[in-house]
Amino acid sequence: MNKLKLLISIFFCASIAMAQTKGTLTGVITDKEANNAPLPFANVFVKETKNSVATNETGKYSLELLPGKYTIQFSSVGYEGFEKSVEIKAGAVTTLNGSLGSGNYTLKDVVVKSTANREKETAILLDQKNAVEIKQSIGAQEMSRKGVSDVATAVTKTTGITKQEGSGNIFVRGLGDRYNSTTMNGLPLPSNNPSKKNINLDIFSTDIVESIGIDKTFNYKNYGDFSGANIDIVSKNYKGNGMLEFGIGIGGNTNAINQDKFYLQDGPSFTGFSNNSIPADPFSSYSFNTSWNKESKTPINNSLFLRGGDSFSFGSKSKLSYFITGSFDNEYNFREGISNGGVNAQGIPRRSFTFDSYNYNTNTTLMGNVNYKINSNHTLKLNTMLINSSSQKHDEYTGVIDIFDAATEGGGFVRRSNFDRTTLNVNQLLGLHKLSDKIDFNWGLSYNKVANIVPDRMFNTFIPIDNNNISVLQISDNNSSENHRYYQELNDDELAANFAVDYKFKKDAEGEYKGKVTLGYNGRFKTVGFEAVQLNFNVNQDPSITQPIIDLNNIDGYFNQNSIDATYFDIRSFNGGLTPQTYDGQQYIHAALGAIEYKFSPKFTMILGTRVESIYQYIEWFTNISSGENTLDNIEVMPSTSIKYALNEKQNLKFAASKTYTLPQFKERAPFQFEDATEIFFGNPKLYASTDYNTDIKWEYFPDKNEVVSVTAFGKYIQNPINEVTIASATNDISYVNTGEKAIVIGGEFEIKKMIFENDSENKESLSAGFNASYMYNNQDFSSQKVNDETDLNVFFTDEEGSLTGASDLLLNGDLSYFKSFSNNRDVLATVTYNYFSDRVYAIGSNARGNIVDKAVGTLDFILKSKVSNNIALGLTVKNILDPKVERVQETQNVIVESYKKGINFKFSLTYNF
Repeated sequence: MNKLKLLISIFFCASIAMAQTKGTLTGVITDKEANNAPLPFANVFVKETKNSVATNETGKYSLELLPGKYTIQFSSVGYEGFEKSVEIKAGAVTTLNGSLGSGNYTLKDVVVKSTANREKETAILLDQKNAVEIKQSIGAQEMSRKGVSDVATAVTKTTGITKQEGSGNIFVRGLGDRYNSTTMNGLPLPSNNPSKKNINLDIFSTDIVESIGIDKTFNYKNYGDFSGANIDIVSKNYKGNGMLEFGIGIGGNTNAINQDKFYLQDGPSFTGFSNNSIPADPFSSYSFNTSWNKESKTPINNSLFLRGGDSFSFGSKSKLSYFITGSFDNEYNFREGISNGGVNAQGIPRRSFTFDSYNYNTNTTLMGNVNYKINSNHTLKLNTMLINSSSQKHDEYTGVIDIFDAATEGGGFVRRSNFDRTTLNVNQLLGLHKLSDKIDFNWGLSYNKVANIVPDRMFNTFIPIDNNNISVLQISDNNSSENHRYYQELNDDELAANFAVDYKFKKDAEGEYKGKVTLGYNGRFKTVGFEAVQLNFNVNQDPSITQPIIDLNNIDGYFNQNSIDATYFDIRSFNGGLTPQTYDGQQYIHAALGAIEYKFSPKFTMILGTRVESIYQYIEWFTNISSGENTLDNIEVMPSTSIKYALNEKQNLKFAASKTYTLPQFKERAPFQFEDATEIFFGNPKLYASTDYNTDIKWEYFPDKNEVVSVTAFGKYIQNPINEVTIASATNDISYVNTGEKAIVIGGEFEIKKMIFENDSENKESLSAGFNASYMYNNQDFSSQKVNDETDLNVFFTDEEGSLTGASDLLLNGDLSYFKSFSNNRDVLATVTYNYFSDRVYAIGSNARGNIVDKAVGTLDFILKSKVSNNIALGLTVKNILDPKVERVQETQNVIVESYKKGINFKFSLTYNF
C-alpha cells in the first residue's frame, strides 16, 4: 500500500512539474457569416508540433505548449482558413481569438458541410472529451459507416450494450429493460409494449437521427427510474441550403428466399397499416372477415426514402430552417429449428417441436422539424414525428404438444399467427434562451401518443386421431383456449415538461465563468389503457359427436358456420360477452432538481446534484383472474456527483456516483394473464420498487481528433431486484417478484478508436479501426422464503444465487474501415464489423431445473458505400455473414430449449441527390 501511495505521489508531482514548464494558449473562434457567433468544431493546428484541437460548442479552444514561438492555423470545412504567430511563455496564459468566413466558398458549401460535421465522429469525441460527466455517443456518420439502420442496432455498437435475441430488449452492463430509460431530445418516450418500460428501439430508423447519447451514469437531469443507461435520441436538425434526396433499396434474407413458399396470415397489408376489428356478434353466427388459411408471399425486402431541407435568413440575426423526411422499409425473415418447453428436473421436455417461423416487418416514418433562431440569444425548435411499425409472425410447430396428454408420440401441430402494429406520434417544442451573460433558460414540452394493437391473433392446436396414426389430425379439445382469436389494444398518452435555469458566477483570468448553479423542474403525466378480448373456439367433447379430419391447407374447412350448426364447436369469451379484460393506469412524476458545477482549477471540475421525485402510480384491473386496484406513492431523493480531472490536454480522469430506483411496470402489477405460444404470464400486485447504487471511474485519452483510448471500471448494487420467474403451480406460469435482497454488478470496459493511416492529399485515403470490450461479474441472491412471505405466490429457486438475466460476462465489438476518394467527387468506403456476446441467462431456474441460457454468438457484417458522381451513391450491405447457430439451453439438465439459424441478410441501395 505504501508503494502504491508513493507511485501516486510521484505521478502527481511529475504532472504538476510538467504543467509548470508549459504555457496555455486559449481563445474563441467565431463565424463571420453568423454575426460572429461562436463556431464549434473548428480546427486549431500547431504547425511546429503537429498538435491540434477542435473548438467546443461555445467556440472555445485550449492548448498547453512548451515555451516558444509557434504558427497557429485556424480552419473549418467550408471556411477560408488563416494562420497567426504567437509566443508562449512558461506558466502564462496567452489568448488568441479568430474569426472564420466563407471567403470564395458559396453559402451552400459552407453550411451543408458544417452541418454534416456535427454528426461526425470527431464532433462526438470532442463532446465526450469536454464533458464533465462520463458520456458515450454514436453519431450519424459512424452509424452509416457501420451499416446501421435502426437505433437498437446502433446502441449495440457501443461498449457494454447488447440486444436479446428474438426481442427488442436492450441490456446495458447486464441490466435489462426495467433498468433503462429512453428519451428523445431530452424528453421522455412512452412504451409500445404493455410488458415493457421502454419503447422498442427497432422502430426508430437512423434516417431521423443526428446522434444517440448513452448515459450510463445517472445525473440530476435524468429521471430516477434508472440504473443501466438513459438512451437519448437526438433528431436531425438541418441548417443548410436547399437539399433534396431520394433513395431506394432491395434485398433479402437467404433463409426466406430459399423457401419454396413463404407463408403469412390473411388480413394484414403489405404496408403494415391494417386494423382488423372484432365481429359485432361473434357468438350467434360465424362472421369473421379473415381466413384461418395461410397465404403465400414473395419475400423480397424493399426500402425507399425521400428527405429534404432548407434554411432562410431574416436580416443579420434571424434564421429559419426545416427538415422533412419520409421512409418505408420492410423485411422478410425465416427460421427453422427445434423448440423444447417445460423441461423437468430429469431433463425430459413436456413439449418438443420442430418449427418453421415466417416473419415480416414494416416501418413507415414521417418526421419534420423547424428551427427558428430569433437571434443569437433565443432559439425555438419544433419536432413532430409519426412512426407506424408492424411485425407479422406466422409460426408452425410440429411434434409433442404435451408428453402426458396431447400428441404424446408426436404428430401434433400448433399454428400461431400474430400481427402487432404500433403507431407512435411524438410532438415536441423546445426553447433555448440566453437571458443575460450569466443566465440561461431552457425548456421543453412534449405530447406523445402510442397506440399498439394486436388485431386478430390466430392460434390453432391439432392432434393425431391416435398415436398409431400421427399423420391424420383432428382438432384438440384439451382446453378451450387451444384454438382462439385474440384482440388487444394499448393506448399510452403522455405529457412531459422540462424547465431549467442556469446561473453562472465567478469568472477566471480568461473571462470564463468557473461556477454554474442549475435549478429546474421535470414532469411526466401518463395515462395508460389496455384491453384484450380472446374468443375461444370451444370444441364439443360429447362422445356422440365425431370430429372431422383436419386439412392443414384448409383450416377454414372446419372453422365456419356449418361446423357451428353441426355443433362441432361454439365460440366463448372469459365472461360470456365482448366485455374486455382491462387494466387502466395513471403515473405522475414531479421532479425538482438542483446542481452546482464548479471549476476549482483549469484541471479539476465537479458537479454535485440532487433530484427529488414525487412518484404516483395507480392501476385498476378487470381480468379473468380478478379485479381490483393498487396504488404506489413514493418520494425518492437521488444525490449524484460527477468529477473530472484533466491530467493534461489529451487525458481525463472522471468519476461518477449516484442513487436511483427501479419501478415495476403497470402490467407487472396487474394480474392479467397473457398467453404466448409456449408460456403464460401474469402480474403480481405486491411487486415493489428496487433501490440502486451506481459508481463509475473512467480514464480517457484522445491522441488525435478522431482517436480515443478509454478504460472504465463500474459497480452497481441493487436492493430487492425484480425478476420474472416460474411460479410453483400445476401450469408453471410466469410472474414477476422481488427475488432476493440484493444484486451486484462489477466490471470494466475498454475502448479504442485508431486512425491507422491517413493521406490528406487531393485524393484522400485512410484506414481506421475501432474496438471495444466489456467484462463483468454479476450476481444476485435468490430467496424462496422472501417471495413466499411477501406475496401469495410460491417459488422454489434451484440455486441460492446466480447471474442477472441478460448479462453476458464478455462483450466485444470491432470494426475496420477503408476510405478512398477519387477525382470528380467519387469515393468508396468499405467497413467490416464484428460483434460477440458470451453466454447469458435467459430465465432463472426453479423447481430443481437449471437456468435457461442463451449460448455465445458472434456476428460478422460487411458494408460497402460508393459515391459514383455528384448526385449518385450506391451501397451494399451483407449482415450475419457467418450465420452461426443460435442456441438456448437449459443448464444442469443440458437440454437444448431452442436452436435455429437466422440466415444472411443482404441489401443493395441507390441514393440520388438533386
